Amino acid sequence: MIYIDTKDCLDQTENFAIEEFALRHLEANETYVMFYRMHPTVIVGKNQNTLAEINHAYIEAQDIPVLRRLSGGGAVYNDQGNISFSIITKDDGASFNNFERFTKPVIDALIGLGVDAKLSGRNDIEVAGRKISGNAQFSTGGRLYSHGTLLFDVNLANVEKALHVNPLKLQAKGVKSVRSRVTNIREHLCEDMDIHAFQQVLLQSIFKTTEIPSYVFSEEDWMQIRTIQKERYQNWDWNYGKSPKFNVKNVQKFSGGLVEILFQVEKGRITTAQIFGDFFATGDIKEVENKLLGVAYTREALDAFLEGVDVPRYFGKVTKEELRTIIFQ
Repeated sequence: MIYIDTKDCLDQTENFAIEEFALRHLEANETYVMFYRMHPTVIVGKNQNTLAEINHAYIEAQDIPVLRRLSGGGAVYNDQGNISFSIITKDDGASFNNFERFTKPVIDALIGLGVDAKLSGRNDIEVAGRKISGNAQFSTGGRLYSHGTLLFDVNLANVEKALHVNPLKLQAKGVKSVRSRVTNIREHLCEDMDIHAFQQVLLQSIFKTTEIPSYVFSEEDWMQIRTIQKERYQNWDWNYGKSPKFNVKNVQKFSGGLVEILFQVEKGRITTAQIFGDFFATGDIKEVENKLLGVAYTREALDAFLEGVDVPRYFGKVTKEELRTIIFQ
């Protein structure tokens, strides 16, 4: 087993690229362990609809990056108070979805620190019924990784602010909010420590030694890592464009008339657009609908689109500022 030291890099696009590089290119029969932290970031699962999972207004105001990971599962908010762990190993045909195998070393370390942690449900680690870790996996080419969060000292108030959580998921858990379901590990330690000391305890517990063998990346390795980082994790088409098809319906009454906007969005771009309302205008609204096709469904792209529209011609006394509030919500 070999440790991959990320040097406490807080750019999650780099950390994900390192993780994917290790999965696809390092020694196939070796097992690697890595930890990573990050600046405030929202991460969505591979099969999720990015825009449906995030509170876009908050994300935009706080300038929080949104990334899609290769593994499935749900959306999470992470910041510097979270440590994620990843175990990258050979896929033996019996390990995918076996979260017990990959969380046990972490749970053992937590128990050693006096934290009464246990695997709960499908893929969570909990303390006293409250979540401290969510886990997910990805498999390809005979290799897999199993990675998970460890909420050590996360700003939990921002979890609710950053995410649009499906109420059905919360209802199924029997609780009323995201905040009530999660807790920080630091609150449950017998003796307080900072996150760096906590990571070192985890590392030595997993390796069962203070002499930790580490992998050193070559210049060629870094070239491949940078390529993965740029082409996938810094790529809007991956982070947003991979979202499943969805529909948007926004309706609002303005002094200049009612406006109703219906979009179908596929791969992050508008594929069908219909605009209805009782506003008075001279232009054919169909012309606006046609120009919307192919536009990315983001605030930035739609703001830029509106700048090129003769709003009085097509919407009468409905203003550009008013349209901005309804065209993307």
